[in-house]
Amino acid sequence: MPKSIMIIAGEPSADMHGEALTRQLKILNPCLRISGIGGPQMRNAGVETFADLTQYAVIGFIEILKHFPIFKQTFKLTLAQIKKEQPLAVILIDYPGFNLRLAKRIKQEMPKIKVIYYISPQIWAWGRRRIDLIKKTIDKMLVVFKFEETLYKENNVDAEFVGHPLLERVKALKAKNTVLNSINLNDKDKILCLLPGSRINEVKKLLPVMLKAARVLREKMPEIKFLLIKALNISPEFVNQLTREYPDLNLQIIDNNTYDFINISTFAWVCSGTATLETAILGIPMLVVYKTTFFTWFVTKLLIELPFIGLVNVVAGKKIIPEFIQYQAKPANLFKATIGFFNLSPQKQNNIKQELSKVRENLGTSEANKNAAKAIAALIN
Repeated sequence: MPKSIMIIAGEPSADMHGEALTRQLKILNPCLRISGIGGPQMRNAGVETFADLTQYAVIGFIEILKHFPIFKQTFKLTLAQIKKEQPLAVILIDYPGFNLRLAKRIKQEMPKIKVIYYISPQIWAWGRRRIDLIKKTIDKMLVVFKFEETLYKENNVDAEFVGHPLLERVKALKAKNTVLNSINLNDKDKILCLLPGSRINEVKKLLPVMLKAARVLREKMPEIKFLLIKALNISPEFVNQLTREYPDLNLQIIDNNTYDFINISTFAWVCSGTATLETAILGIPMLVVYKTTFFTWFVTKLLIELPFIGLVNVVAGKKIIPEFIQYQAKPANLFKATIGFFNLSPQKQNNIKQELSKVRENLGTSEANKNAAKAIAALIN
């Protein structure tokens, strides 16, 4: 009977990492059977999924409550599947609200099953309240930031830094001139890239702020060009509804080969999250912007223990890019920060790019999924 493991990935980004991890695991053991929770990318890699939560990817306490019955039902189904299949290991990818509860139940009811966590809960941001639970329930923590390995080892958690999986994926595939020519631009153009997020509630709150700021910026810099990066899971109709009042911006909406288009940008406005790291890996100066519901923001402000939330600043250990969160996320602030960047000398602009290059270096090797697969194979063997 072939060896069996399970992967639990609840969000689109986790589905992406789950796919890459699955392919590396299959290289090490082609007969390995992999099942679990995941989306289309994991299914394409051969994972036998019994549930898909990627369509319910939301941020915020109120937003999560709206879908709570679905999460509860999926949690019960997952436990039942683990009991039925008795896999050698369950690999949890990010998604801590769901996955840490699942880890606790697995260790209570099926202690022989190895529980491996890939892409750690951000305990460094939310305080270390979860560290005791992690110590009791996680057999191996595979982390994507070097400082996380140090933090866990100080707390006697078996952790291994494997590098960041984005380094494998975030690459411009075409030459800049080829990309510029495809949208009738050239290397003399000043290009501002808008990345309003991959979740409906993010785009709904952030894109209007970005569009208003862009209109003010266009008045001061009529030569500036705007690109809008649309996530594949966001419908064109939804974006068109938000942008139809801004024909004067001549927005070029991009929904494929997005890294090629971010790569030609001079500056970017980026929704807080993974996209900030993607933009940093490509070396594009940016600012971070985020808004959520008042309740979610208020509770988060009480719980979070970092002076900033942008992952680029977290990895750098200092504030190297501006952040505009909640009530600071105003068109006037985006405009001022952007004008400020364009008014910098070439040397000072280059200094920012050098800081972003250091962030990329701190993300480690570009073989994160391969390293993670080897660590998983070693544990289950």
